Amino acid sequence: MIKPYFKSEDKNFYLLQGDCMKLLPQFEHKFDMVFADPPYFLSNNGLSIQNGQIVSVNKGTWDKSEGFDFINDFNRNWLKQVREKLKDNGTIWISGTYHNIFSVGQLLQELDFKILNVITWEKNNPPPNFSCRFFTHSAELIIWARKKEKVPHYYNYELMKQLNGDKQMKDVWKLPAIAKWEKSCGKHPTQKPLSVLTRIILSSTKPGAWILDPFAGSSTTGIAANLANRRYLGIDMETEFLEISKNRKLEIENPTIAATYKQKINGFNDKKELSLFLANEPSELYSPELEL
Repeated sequence: MIKPYFKSEDKNFYLLQGDCMKLLPQFEHKFDMVFADPPYFLSNNGLSIQNGQIVSVNKGTWDKSEGFDFINDFNRNWLKQVREKLKDNGTIWISGTYHNIFSVGQLLQELDFKILNVITWEKNNPPPNFSCRFFTHSAELIIWARKKEKVPHYYNYELMKQLNGDKQMKDVWKLPAIAKWEKSCGKHPTQKPLSVLTRIILSSTKPGAWILDPFAGSSTTGIAANLANRRYLGIDMETEFLEISKNRKLEIENPTIAATYKQKINGFNDKKELSLFLANEPSELYSPELEL
């Protein structure tokens, strides 16, 4: 039996410490959705600009590339493990840049996933181009795929249309990068904004769904999931980031803070739209409790 690093009192937020490729085979639970933000392998001693200051692009030893074969083998191995933990009608979202996303896309097809979309997340406040020798990097790519070619997946078409001025939601999302209030419990070098994860989760899951994040970081996936009445298991190796994740969950257990955060999340027509939508969703939980 696996002992969680942290389990919330409401049993909707679990954290495991360790390598996802070693932990995932140790339990049988199947998930409705996976969000993965794997290493981009872009820590190459380059420079960027952040808050007007020149900074290194290096994130840590876990983000250093050891060559094309290494990246492919790494992506193939974790994708195989995650595929086994998805329900047959489940979907997976994977974020990346050109450093890793082409490898991921190729391997998804090799492993018989069906790619549904490649979302372009256009940041409306990207850092400037330091070298001035090529275009400013202002977007990340997010692949959305389902596990089985012929098993239908869930997509909340009506909500996405509502959020896009009553027009079909496009595969280019203009959403801001992470805000200061999202770092109240500490910083993670590759933290994603709640606006992106909230849209992903609401578009592709129902209330009570179980969501897996094999590279949890500071668990933006889990915070978005719990704020949206979904459930979460995150895996990470770093104690520092697991502590940030735990504290973020403890923070939103305060109803006032949770309500405030729902109003602050970008991507909605007004501050009340998210809360009103969630209030009108069915309240029953359709997935079993997590057993480790």
